[in-house]
Amino acid sequence: MKRNLSLEKKNVKAAKTKWPDKQIARFIPLLRELTSTHRLSVAAGDIILLNGGWYVTHSGLLRLARRSRCTGIHVQPTLAFCDPCEKRWAFEATVYKSRGCRGFVGFGDADPSNVSSLVHGAEMRVAETRAVNRALRKA
Repeated sequence: MKRNLSLEKKNVKAAKTKWPDKQIARFIPLLRELTSTHRLSVAAGDIILLNGGWYVTHSGLLRLARRSRCTGIHVQPTLAFCDPCEKRWAFEATVYKSRGCRGFVGFGDADPSNVSSLVHGAEMRVAETRAVNRALRKA
């Protein structure tokens, strides 16, 4: 695959600016690989440095799916595992890469015990996003 040197340079510069820690140098080779293989952008928010490694964000996964010409995403609640009174939600997402594709399935759940206090009250959205991300990663 042809390397996108311009994007690589932009990503390295953005990473060094965003995470000025001296340890960033050891993460640069993998950043270059992710850039050349998947055309992910630090500046666009496609990938972030988290817990000692690169993490592809929700927007990055959606951009990858669009570039890969995924044809659709279907999301539905898994009612047997949902309890609105307890703010407990579970979703099933299916990503389709083509019209004839059977789909790649991912599940996501959320409740007040497994989400950040910053997003309490948005557990349903968190569960849906987790399901979509898992399905996109499989696809």
